[in-house]
Amino acid sequence: METIIEKKEITLDNLKPAVGSNKAKKRVGRGRSSGHGKTSTRGHNGEGQRSGCSKKRGFEGGQMPAYRKVPKLKGFTSGNNIVYAEINISKIEVMTEEIIDLDMLKGKGMFGKKYDELRVLGSGELKRKVTIKARHFTQSAKEKIEAAGGKALLV
Repeated sequence: METIIEKKEITLDNLKPAVGSNKAKKRVGRGRSSGHGKTSTRGHNGEGQRSGCSKKRGFEGGQMPAYRKVPKLKGFTSGNNIVYAEINISKIEVMTEEIIDLDMLKGKGMFGKKYDELRVLGSGELKRKVTIKARHFTQSAKEKIEAAGGKALLV
């Protein structure tokens, strides 16, 4: 025998949640037979059992919390700043290369990886012809390089 199941049209007056989708509210403090009597699921004694108990965020049971163990950071370092490697004319005089730039100086081990650009300072004397590629030259450094017959190229 076939049973014919009638499909009812869903309207606002016959809407119901699906079977098993809604749980009954936990009724605490309604006697021992409810399973949630006496301590009302709060455990025995201590601050968590008392009314009005709400521990602040980050509370670690009285031990020194992690956010207080770590020191505050002071200051600020911009990610956009340019770190200059500075070299004096007196050090350039000692070198044997004709063309000097930051990559060559890094290759010789004079500067580390953290430097972005080269700045040439004017301390010392230059007696030979040399080409220097740098981001910045002091006025005295530029004059000494050009007086010796060299070139100061801005990169």
